Amino acid sequence: MEDEEGPECGKPDFVLLDQVTMEDFMRNLQLRFEKGRIYTYIGEVLVSVNPYQELPLYGPEAIARYQGRELYERPPHLYAVANATYKAMKHRSRDTCIVISGESGAGKTEASKHIMQYIAAVTNPSQRAEVERVKDVLLKSTCVLEAFGNARTNRNHNSSRFGKYMDINFDFKGDPIGGHIHSYLLEKSRVLKQHVGERNFHAFYQLLRGSEDKQLHKLHLERNPAVYNFTRQGAGLNMTVHSALDSDEQSHQAVTEAMRVIGFSPEEVESVHRILAAILHLGNIEFVETEEGGLQKEGVAVAEETLVDHVAELTATPRDLVLRSLLARTVASGGRELIEKGHTAAEASYARDACAKAVYQRLFEWVVNRINSVMEARGRDPRRDGKDTVIGVLDIYGFEVFPVNSFEQFCINYCNEKLQQLFIRLILKQEQEEYEREGIAWQSVEYFNNAIIVDLVERPHRGILAVLDEACSSAGTITDRIFLQTLDTHHRHHLHYTSRQLCPTDKTMEFGRDFRIKHYAGDVTYSVEGFIDKNRDFLFQDFKRLLYNSTDPTLRAMWPDGQQDITEVTKRPLTAGTLFKNSMVALVENLASKEPFYVRCIKPNEDKVAGKLDENHCRHQVAYLGLLENVRVRRAGFASRQPYSRFLLRYKMTCEYTWPNHLLGSDKAAVSALLEQHGLQGDVAFGHSKLFIRSPRTLVTLEQSRARLIPIIVLLLQKAWRGTLARWRCRRLRAIYTIMRWFRRHKVRAHLAELQRRFQAARQPPLYGRDLVWPLPPAVLQPFQDTCHALFCRWRARQLVKNIPPSDMAQIKAKVAAMGALQGLRQDWGCRRAWARDYLSSATDNPTASSLFAQRLKTLRDKDGFRAVLFSSHIRKVNRFYKIRNRALLLTDRHLYKLDPDRQYRVMRAVPLEAVTGLSVTSGGDQLVVLHARGQDDLVVCLHRSRPPLDNRIGELVGVLAAHCQG
Repeated sequence: MEDEEGPECGKPDFVLLDQVTMEDFMRNLQLRFEKGRIYTYIGEVLVSVNPYQELPLYGPEAIARYQGRELYERPPHLYAVANATYKAMKHRSRDTCIVISGESGAGKTEASKHIMQYIAAVTNPSQRAEVERVKDVLLKSTCVLEAFGNARTNRNHNSSRFGKYMDINFDFKGDPIGGHIHSYLLEKSRVLKQHVGERNFHAFYQLLRGSEDKQLHKLHLERNPAVYNFTRQGAGLNMTVHSALDSDEQSHQAVTEAMRVIGFSPEEVESVHRILAAILHLGNIEFVETEEGGLQKEGVAVAEETLVDHVAELTATPRDLVLRSLLARTVASGGRELIEKGHTAAEASYARDACAKAVYQRLFEWVVNRINSVMEARGRDPRRDGKDTVIGVLDIYGFEVFPVNSFEQFCINYCNEKLQQLFIRLILKQEQEEYEREGIAWQSVEYFNNAIIVDLVERPHRGILAVLDEACSSAGTITDRIFLQTLDTHHRHHLHYTSRQLCPTDKTMEFGRDFRIKHYAGDVTYSVEGFIDKNRDFLFQDFKRLLYNSTDPTLRAMWPDGQQDITEVTKRPLTAGTLFKNSMVALVENLASKEPFYVRCIKPNEDKVAGKLDENHCRHQVAYLGLLENVRVRRAGFASRQPYSRFLLRYKMTCEYTWPNHLLGSDKAAVSALLEQHGLQGDVAFGHSKLFIRSPRTLVTLEQSRARLIPIIVLLLQKAWRGTLARWRCRRLRAIYTIMRWFRRHKVRAHLAELQRRFQAARQPPLYGRDLVWPLPPAVLQPFQDTCHALFCRWRARQLVKNIPPSDMAQIKAKVAAMGALQGLRQDWGCRRAWARDYLSSATDNPTASSLFAQRLKTLRDKDGFRAVLFSSHIRKVNRFYKIRNRALLLTDRHLYKLDPDRQYRVMRAVPLEAVTGLSVTSGGDQLVVLHARGQDDLVVCLHRSRPPLDNRIGELVGVLAAHCQG
């Protein structure tokens, strides 16, 4: 068992107790309950204590921890039992069942819910739609059945008032493909009357408190349950710890949604609501004596006939027939003549109550059958699909002892006697078969055999049920008191039967009313009042015919026996007791044919308080559940047994001959060597496939040795694993770097090959590879490609430049310089025309004064000694006063001259070229230039009088000046 529970939590298995006494058993149970450990094993039997609070023990994470594990690998849990059941069904193809038993309020219904949730969670990994549908129906059916079959009692807020056994069918892959629900003995008398502090079935309160106002008006109902006789007793109570209104309202919504998911049509749900409303109205019908004639000739009438109208409307039957069925009944005489016999007020009330009980019982049975019709496996062929296996889940009422115990409690306790008998028989049978199979001598254990009690109830001719049936079938008036006298006559010497007649000194029983049975769970006193009526379960044929002829198809389907003609002679129907006994015999036979797993539920206290364990109350339950006998049977020969392989897997580290793997001939020999090294061979026995350990101390010794070695082994495994991980990482890194290196080489080769392919035609004029697209390089080659691109550009420029005449080189250099300065800043800067530079000396540009300019140029050359004219042009000068004057601009390699063209180009200003710091132009198409000089005013001019007009010479001026400065 996984070390998640330390010694402070007690023994996880009662078999491991040092001594099997009630005191040790209760001490261990109390300790585990205080530590929040509500589950404990007795071998493979699970003992569960109801915590009366939500615990963090369930959900997807908990399911994942138990899925696929053995019982001993995790702490005790319902999921472990569910997993063991599922594995036995799936891996060994065995039909299995889980029997959940315990008294009312011990948590049986919640246990069955958790088991269903586990099975739904671990199945259908492929998400098949049909399997998901079946799973949804299985889960939602619990909600619906609780609404119609559960009620609040003094011992349990959500007590099952019927027995339920559910078969779940699985295919060969272990997925649920269908199911079937069997219901047993619905406590329909609860519809009429409840004890103080109890409620009717949940469905009534959910309908009243959860329905919308419009629907209640349609059903002629009021929201207050105290208005109706059948729900008045529990009107102020609730089904949970929350407020009654919120709980019932939310539950009504949940039940309606569950019915929709299961497959109930909206019309069927409406019919169910109408039937529930009809029952409530039926309970409010009262009868009064009258002397009127006609139909009420016997002197009985309905006090409030509006209720009859409501019942007729809700059941879709004629009003006059409803009234006639309530006030009279039709019988057939010997000559098959029909006679209508009026009721007395008492008879009418009895007929009303019988009708209400019967309608609710038929409604419940119809709901169960409707769910079964949806859940049944569809289109299964064993020859094609293989054999289906079954898991059965039995959630049946627990042992009950009330202040007044009637026929229902008698049947319920008889059922528990049958199940206890099955439990003892199967446990002993399994133990004996296993010992015989393994060749181990069996040592018998004393235990209480309750067969004598079962025989008291069901023995033919003399048993209580047989005597009750005889009383029901006898002619004449047989009362409950006469029935009790017959029981006293037959069983006056029975050890487990007594009555006040047989024991006059026992004043806890009343004469002529009570008898007592000493059940395995304790003494129960039963009142015979109503035994005969409840066993007959009689309903007048008038009601059956009335409801069969309803126009509501749902209600009509519940009463197939209503089509029988009143004059038809039929066989006497079986009594309720006989039907229940037959169903119990069939149930026990069904369970005995399966591999059983048990959950024994214990109720910690009568107050339903969390965290409180009443030792006396629990001690009584431990005694009558036979848990101590179960422990003794488990430990009779040997407290524990394990297959050799599983034993070695857990304890092989405690022996040098078996760690890490043994080299002996078999697992059995290896186990023998291990036990000899520990000196424990005298406390064990060797079976054919399993090791049997006699004393729990042997297991404790082995566990202590294992616990000492586990930290050392863990450190060793951690060290080895960390080293392995480091070596894996190192090898992986080496492999990664090798792959990266070779991949880079491949990318480089591929890139260079692509470059070579693309630039094969780059030497061909006149483009020299201008339109070639460079491939995207790998990141590692990006700097290399940038360098190659720069070299290619220089090479291409060289190829283009070497064909240019030397006379054009100065112009080319100037244009390149202008492009570098103006590219992207000025759209048009005159790069597409030839640059003449000296426009004032040109006869084309300056036809009238070119000769005068030539003379002035010669004079300036002689004076200043410049070598070349860089640029000359007519300009317009703008001064600081915004006055415009025509001037000329001369730019030489030494000076910048401003000339006056009107005075034979006389020099007005000369600026050394070294003093010029820059020039500014606009981004538009104008010819405005601002020349900046160091220590002097800027010269703002506009180039003009160009040929052709509007010729753009700004770029030429910028390029000439920039090229000269760069040179």
